[in-house]
Amino acid sequence: MELQDDNPEGDWTAPGVHRCAPGVHRIPLPLPNDGLRAVNVYAVADGTGFTLIDAGWALQQSGDLLGRALAALGAGFGDVRQFLVTHAHRDHYTQAVTLRKEFGTPVALGRGEQPALRAITDPDRKPMGQRPRLVRAGADELLRALDSQPKEQADPSEWESPDRWIDDGAVFTVGERGLEAVSTPGHTRGHVVFADETAGLLFSGDHVLPRITPSIGFEAVPPPSPLADFLNSLELLLTRPDAALLPAHGPVGMRVHERVDELLAHHGKRLDATLAALYEGRTTAAQVAAALPWTRRERTLADLDPFNAMLAVLETAAHLDVLVERRIATRSEQDGVAHYTT
Repeated sequence: MELQDDNPEGDWTAPGVHRCAPGVHRIPLPLPNDGLRAVNVYAVADGTGFTLIDAGWALQQSGDLLGRALAALGAGFGDVRQFLVTHAHRDHYTQAVTLRKEFGTPVALGRGEQPALRAITDPDRKPMGQRPRLVRAGADELLRALDSQPKEQADPSEWESPDRWIDDGAVFTVGERGLEAVSTPGHTRGHVVFADETAGLLFSGDHVLPRITPSIGFEAVPPPSPLADFLNSLELLLTRPDAALLPAHGPVGMRVHERVDELLAHHGKRLDATLAALYEGRTTAAQVAAALPWTRRERTLADLDPFNAMLAVLETAAHLDVLVERRIATRSEQDGVAHYTT
């Protein structure tokens, strides 16, 4: 595997070690059976070794590829000083925990992810923890489709607690640079981004992605209003200095403020479309989701596989809850299902 300069116009998922800034290399790792296709792990020069921002999914193929990438940088797993993980989703966190078992590398994660890790490792946890929220969304048909699929049980050993919980504003010394952790809840409760203001870089995790919008509220213990949290976190980034965007999924090349403006506009339009569906007489999150287009290809809800349909319904519920918070819609419950009206 050879070092090469990053090409924002190329295939961002192509295996390799891509220079994206002085002392920073992007390493895309595979995500099998995942529409995201790959996750970017960033190797940041750290004195005689490297700090890795995010770690990938704990899979043999991913670990082998990461090892080859480190070798191309003249290093090995023993030269990784620490893992700074943006959030507790398996494609970001689990490989860090797995590698820690062998090499003792410390792992840091946002403090807001504590409830999620407790729930995931609870021995009494039932499969498909999103069930109560889908019931509340009126998604009976979707629940039947999900129930017919094989259930994936989390391996608790891949979800052990980090060595350090990250608080907002914490600064990590990485070589000669300081990385400031900025709390950005929304995609998950404890999501953090890492800002290198001196170099003008933002390691944005899944908070700001260049081509897609991150899922909202898909976590073991969601907050009361994940979309409101997400929009507030986006607004927060606009108050900070602009920076080059280094995302967890997708190519580099965009500026943070440019993409944040696009994401805020997107969700503004989405809220309008959600409200329009209420005016048409739809009242549940499942009914509203069925009226909206999904993905950049504008597919219908019925065209999505059950997992992505679940994400769509949960996100629709989050948009409906924001309309209620803004007093544009009202919410009531009947037989355990939330109904929304204008």
